[in-house]
Amino acid sequence: MPPVSWQAFFDAHAEHYDKNPFTANTTAEVDFFLGLFPIAKGARILDVGCGTGRHSIELAKRGYRVTGLDLSSGMLAVATEKAKTAGADVEFVQGDATTFELPNKYDAALCVCEGAFGLIGGGDDPDTHDFNVLKQIAAALRSGGGFLLTALNAYAPIRRFTNENIQSGAFDPATMIAEYEDEWDLPEGKKSITVRERLFIAPEVTRMLKEAEFRVNAVYGGTAGNWGRRPIELDEIEMMFVCSRI
Repeated sequence: MPPVSWQAFFDAHAEHYDKNPFTANTTAEVDFFLGLFPIAKGARILDVGCGTGRHSIELAKRGYRVTGLDLSSGMLAVATEKAKTAGADVEFVQGDATTFELPNKYDAALCVCEGAFGLIGGGDDPDTHDFNVLKQIAAALRSGGGFLLTALNAYAPIRRFTNENIQSGAFDPATMIAEYEDEWDLPEGKKSITVRERLFIAPEVTRMLKEAEFRVNAVYGGTAGNWGRRPIELDEIEMMFVCSRI
């Protein structure tokens, strides 16, 4: 089975996405995001990999001018309907996070919950994909603009992989690329997925952010439902980077 096409996966998953347990913490996550940066009401905020718009809509309801960018037309269709129901004015744009260009400069941005960063498709170069996401976000931000990123925590899978995984080709420690079959228990039922990802540890992501012209102000544990100003736990799912555009 070839690696998953994320666009096709999220198009098919869109109607069920908001039933995932990790989506239940939107209000607290937006509270935390706004507590990290001095963002005045009416400021422009960019949500990269916005999915069904849960953060975008909540931010718009609080008086911010929000653009939500996503690769999946299915996710954006759901987001548009949710925004209409909520009476939230959000600009939703379909685009690739590695190549997008927008006419405005933004005061802050977020890219969280594997919305774009870390989602490697079969044809992507894993060494450049995620760096290009960061470069495009940096280009969209004004100098000094705040940026919140969450990324998969590689410490967790590294601690699980064995020599047998290396011999089978599921994990290459020389390149930090993992490719393996996984069964996901999704709201619509169990689904077998071929995952291909470039694993990163926190110092690597920090270096990438600096090369993309961000200042990294803090690194925290960032698993959905457990955001906080706290150290990364080795076995948690995500880590969080609090940054500002140079």
